[in-house]
Amino acid sequence: MHNEASVILKQKIGQLISSLLEENTLAFLKEHSQIIDEYLQTGFETSMVGPSMDLAKNPYAFIALGGYGRQEQCVYSDVDLLFLFKQSVPDEAENLIREIVYPLWDIGLDVGYATRSIKECLSLARKDFEVLTSLLDARFICGMSPLYSELMQQLREKIIKKDRKKIIDRLVESSNERHIRFGDSTYRLEPNLKEGQGGLRDYHAILWLARIEFKLKQPRDLEYYGRLSHEEFKDLTEALSFIWNVRNRLHLLAGRKCDQLHFENQILLAEKFKFKKSNGQQPVERFLGRLHSRMDFIKQQHLMFLYELGYTAGRKPRKLPEKQSNVNGIEIIRGMLNYTSSEEILNSPDLLLSIFEESMRLKIPLSAEAKRMVKEFGYLIDTDFRNMASNVKAFERILLTPAPTFNVLKEMLSTGFLVRFIPEFKWIVNQIQYDEYHLYPVDKHLLRTVQIIKNFASGDDTTDPLCIDLYKELKSKKLLLWAALLHDIGKGDLAVDHSQGGATIARKILSEKDFKLRDIETVSFLIEKHLFLIKTATRRDIHDEETAIFCARTIKEIDRLKMLYLLTVADSMATGPKAWNDWMQTLLRDLFFKILGVLEKGELASREAVKVVEKKKYQVLSQASSPESIKDLEELFNVFSPRYLLYANTSQITEDIKLYESLGENDFVWNITKSDDANTRIKQHRYY
Repeated sequence: MHNEASVILKQKIGQLISSLLEENTLAFLKEHSQIIDEYLQTGFETSMVGPSMDLAKNPYAFIALGGYGRQEQCVYSDVDLLFLFKQSVPDEAENLIREIVYPLWDIGLDVGYATRSIKECLSLARKDFEVLTSLLDARFICGMSPLYSELMQQLREKIIKKDRKKIIDRLVESSNERHIRFGDSTYRLEPNLKEGQGGLRDYHAILWLARIEFKLKQPRDLEYYGRLSHEEFKDLTEALSFIWNVRNRLHLLAGRKCDQLHFENQILLAEKFKFKKSNGQQPVERFLGRLHSRMDFIKQQHLMFLYELGYTAGRKPRKLPEKQSNVNGIEIIRGMLNYTSSEEILNSPDLLLSIFEESMRLKIPLSAEAKRMVKEFGYLIDTDFRNMASNVKAFERILLTPAPTFNVLKEMLSTGFLVRFIPEFKWIVNQIQYDEYHLYPVDKHLLRTVQIIKNFASGDDTTDPLCIDLYKELKSKKLLLWAALLHDIGKGDLAVDHSQGGATIARKILSEKDFKLRDIETVSFLIEKHLFLIKTATRRDIHDEETAIFCARTIKEIDRLKMLYLLTVADSMATGPKAWNDWMQTLLRDLFFKILGVLEKGELASREAVKVVEKKKYQVLSQASSPESIKDLEELFNVFSPRYLLYANTSQITEDIKLYESLGENDFVWNITKSDDANTRIKQHRYY
């Protein structure tokens, strides 16, 4: 009977998967779980072993755990089962497993199971964190339902209630360990859909925290009990739906359970999702941009949830800071910044920026409600707001302030404030550049570049001392940081060269913000030339003096050279290890010092220039008739302009010397000759 039931189950799963592309993803997950539920319920009802186990004396139940318990059954997800007994596990349980589980293995399902009594479950949950979290997701399937209720009640009374703080600490620590191991998926081009930061496990951690702290039972309770707004829960549902859809199709492509989105599958998935090329972006780049935006939303919700519980990501519970806001309309509640009321924002829209400046000053984040209000009242950040001198200055204070552990710019980006303040940013949010060098979306890359440059201010053992020294020497750090923030802004339009396009966009942005013309030109120059040094270092012979002279003629100013070097280093470091390594660092540093030498000493001090002048000097001196004449000529060479000696030919120098010698006691001397050019009457040479 059970073999027949498993065959029917396999057929139903196959039919469900075949319709996956046309169906709602969340509906698929639930229906997939329900199909397995039906098999187990039928198995319980028709079991040949069950009656011999004396259900009355030692009742048992089938319990779903993990993703199956949450009804998140993807195509090749594990099926985690608990065969729960009230007292001890009888010997006949092994036969029950053969009857129920073996047919599932036969049809290819990856089934994990455990047979335990309530007492054993509680004992293991105290010792094993994974057992505890799996029980938090437990769902009754069939059997004696009071048994399931008793397990969940005792779990809460004897373990969760007793060790709530310890469990939450362990959950936060576990999330941090997972993020270190799998990385931040919102910054990676090969994200882990489940375990990476921003992945599905962050969502699961939110659910576990909510069940422990607030006794929430269903995901929808996050909205019902006010942990998320209606709009946030809607966005969360959409984000999860997309990620689960990607995960399901990835399972189908790989033919197995798979959560790492490797390059070889990305183009295929973009085709499956029917993404089209648009605005110069390839389908795969648009697909990855959509995925990163969804994962970033989950990441932000997870971080916000932790902070509202009194935790920072990966750290122990924080002590609530004894700080006060100096800004009317802003207050600190439970260690987070809040608005005193929405009316305050309407009366004073500057509070939308002030709260970020307070966040920077006090090094504490905005509350979830404050972030919601920034989004809700974002329409107030109009042209007048973003170009008002006081607001530009406030933004620059945030831009300039070092942020080794607390990056306010990230908060401004995640709340949508940055896009409102610099509208051109919207074209690069979560934009992917699909190549082997760029590891991060364009918007995250820009913030990383800014962060690296600001780290030059403080420096640590890993920072290049040259960068620390050069940053300290800069006359206007503000201009460098504006260039860093905007250097890839041109990638929003891939139809044009992003460096030139970005320089044009930067001119517009800074002109609207009433920057001085010279400062605008400096920032636009840095953006237009932000790849100049790295391309020169890797494509030309930096030991050829002409290379340094060519670069010096382009850059012209020493301060610009220092800013361009720092921008190049930070940009390369923020791009990824293939763009920045020891070899690249050595090449760029050598080129920098060669260009600096030319700018400090002048182009005419180059070895090639000296050789040219010495050759001309020798040719002129060789025409001298006596040692006295040689001595006089050498004295003349010492007073001649270096530029004149470099660019005048030998015959011209000889002719000018003769004219000078004819000067005698006269005030001046003229030498007028006919010109071969019909448009010019005479050529004149005169000396005073």
